[in-house]
Amino acid sequence: MSIKNYTTTVKVEKTINEIQKILAEHKAKAILTEYGETGCITALSFKIEVPQGIIGIKLPVNQDSVLKILRMQKIKNNAIKATNEQAERTAWRNIKDWIDAQMALIETEMVTIDEVFLPYILDKNGKTLYESFKQNQLLLEEEN
Repeated sequence: MSIKNYTTTVKVEKTINEIQKILAEHKAKAILTEYGETGCITALSFKIEVPQGIIGIKLPVNQDSVLKILRMQKIKNNAIKATNEQAERTAWRNIKDWIDAQMALIETEMVTIDEVFLPYILDKNGKTLYESFKQNQLLLEEEN
């Protein structure tokens, strides 16, 4: 099975605009585009209002992982090459699809926005909940 959206030709900028539109339609208070050293977009951060107040959420992209998978799958399509650019397009397109699907769950009131984006909620130091958990700064208690 091939990675979803591996053949996309949609430019990253167009996908980012589509993501920003989805977030704005779902009442994002602010949206920030973060860039890496090479000028590629590395994350989208946004603020939303929840019952506890306004919180920040950061959605990172890992195009290196996508590139690794594209190369492992040895794409057979002559028009598509496993390049950094293709990995970036594919990664952002998958994030857009994921956000779109999560918003559908929110709209049906099956989940809340903070519930869906919980791993990506930012703390006071700009770390996501997942990053804190991964660095053992947020440990779950063991059962006795």
